Amino acid sequence: MSVPVIAGLGTAHPPSADQQELWEKFFSQHFSGSTRALAERIFAHSGVTRRQAAVNPLLEDVSDWPTERRMLRYQVEALPLGKEAVGRALTAAGLDARDVGLFVVCSCTGYATPGLDILLARDLGMAATTQRMFVGHMGCYAALPGLGAVGDFVTARGRPALLLCAELTSLHLQPSSARMDTQQIVSHALFSDAAVAAAVVPGGRGYAVREVASVTDTSTADHMTWEVTDTGFRMGLSPKVPQVLSAHVRGLVDEVLARHGTRRSEVDGWAVHPGGPRILNVVERELGLAPEALAASRETLNDHGNCSSPTVLLILDRLFRSAPAPRRVVMLAFGPGLTLYAALLERSA
Repeated sequence: MSVPVIAGLGTAHPPSADQQELWEKFFSQHFSGSTRALAERIFAHSGVTRRQAAVNPLLEDVSDWPTERRMLRYQVEALPLGKEAVGRALTAAGLDARDVGLFVVCSCTGYATPGLDILLARDLGMAATTQRMFVGHMGCYAALPGLGAVGDFVTARGRPALLLCAELTSLHLQPSSARMDTQQIVSHALFSDAAVAAAVVPGGRGYAVREVASVTDTSTADHMTWEVTDTGFRMGLSPKVPQVLSAHVRGLVDEVLARHGTRRSEVDGWAVHPGGPRILNVVERELGLAPEALAASRETLNDHGNCSSPTVLLILDRLFRSAPAPRRVVMLAFGPGLTLYAALLERSA
């Protein structure tokens, strides 16, 4: 059986925007009254300094666009972003597009048929026999089940596979006339755009995917939602999410590590999805981590915001490029369900 190894990562970002400038020149006018004061505090404490936007509200306000128009724009913006990320991942892994046996695309911010998987496979010159899978509506944790799928394919078939996570949250800015509760303000303050691809091969140098595991607390399914409306997709984000994570994250991590004869103290790389500063604080506390253990997650939040599914891969890329690179990495991501996903990676020779 082949060991699946992440041999290359590729990232792509649309232009950056300064968080304070976004607040002062757009969002401060988007809210009014007591809601404006609340929004200003949330933006100031978001942990975000810069984020990226394919559709920057300072240049183009899409908040009143119907969903159909947003979806047409998704195709225009997502295709070149995904192509850039995939090209970089293939180059890093020393692969040709025709080598890819399975191409998995994760995205919850746009839909089209033919989808990104078909259009990118065509434009990049993948073989007609390349298998494809599109993962939608899993939200922020989608990278990890996607990684599990490509890892299983590599193990079973002994052929390379490719994962792409591409999200354009900037397309789902809600109109100022809409109900602006705290959940919606948090969404506007945190979310960002990005694409990240991971090339996974049978054996060799890189990071071996030892396990991908999950736990879902369906009793809290209403705590995180992503509703399709006539004016884009609307986020629902309960303030109780950190409380649910605190009840499950330690058990999930310890069970995964125990199956591989490993303890938390032996993990020297943590890629934890920064759903927001409170999420990182809860994970740090529940796992008994030193503050510096989540530095890569906090830096990614600061520099890129919450990009939904690509975010945990952005953190992984930051860890891989650090010196010295970690030997053993735990990835954690969270999303609708409420669902917690974990993956254990180990550096191979």
